[in-house]
Amino acid sequence: MIIAVTAKGKTLDDQVDPRFGRCPYFLVVDTETLKAEAIENPNLALGGGAGIQSAQLMAEHDVKVVLTGNCGPNAYQTLNAAEIEVIVGATGKICDVVEQFKSGALSSTQSPNVASHFGMGADTAGSAEQVTSDMGGGMTMGRGMGGGGGGGRGMGRGMGMGSGQGMGGGRGMGRGMGMGGGMGVAPPALPAEAAFPAPSGGGEIDALKAEAQNLGAQLQAITARIGQIQSGGAQRRLIAAVDAEKCTGCGLCEKVCPVGAIAIETIAVIDAAKCTGCGHCVAECPQDALTLKKG
Repeated sequence: MIIAVTAKGKTLDDQVDPRFGRCPYFLVVDTETLKAEAIENPNLALGGGAGIQSAQLMAEHDVKVVLTGNCGPNAYQTLNAAEIEVIVGATGKICDVVEQFKSGALSSTQSPNVASHFGMGADTAGSAEQVTSDMGGGMTMGRGMGGGGGGGRGMGRGMGMGSGQGMGGGRGMGRGMGMGGGMGVAPPALPAEAAFPAPSGGGEIDALKAEAQNLGAQLQAITARIGQIQSGGAQRRLIAAVDAEKCTGCGLCEKVCPVGAIAIETIAVIDAAKCTGCGHCVAECPQDALTLKKG
């Protein structure tokens, strides 16, 4: 049997990663021979839909069972649609988890065990602690306390509450970009058009990198669809499906579809011939009216 374990590394001696959609690697293992193949997860940095894309990746590799720490609702639904069994709560060395599975000590789960977007921003958890602890006499919160915005919106990163000492007397809920580097004297009040400056070069680079990741995922989905058609495996693919009772025809799914497979005719209508099953529409639908199913 072919199974996949969410992994922090590329070998059976590495640890299980608790995230399904955002694990660094999937270790695909043949339980009979214990031959393992490490697949780098291309969806690690996706802004949304990582679980759906990763579930599609498992279907493409003919995985029958996924072992992981946690699985969100969209990923769980997609794995179920692909008839892939899900086992959550896996921890420790991958080789040990595989042996536990082979011995029958692990049982499949019947529902997701975490909310959507689990694992996003995991590497920045410490910043929340910084925000709560960095409360000075002026009630300013956060880092990067640059020049205040005078009597208007503060330029500090976070919330300027009350009169705020040393922060230019910013009032209200300042949402500046944190451009300042220290605790210097506050400059004069800024004009309204300058209250929210353009992102720095570094922020723009990060945004472009994230967009490149999304485009790469879309290209991967399209390439996979081409491969399915050429190999005669199109019948195994997943495509989007609409719940007519939930769909409000808002049109968001039509806008995010990378291949133009969705049109709005009172409700969303899927062109099965075009749909690649990328899951962008499922991830973005505010009504949870879209799911993936076998085509």
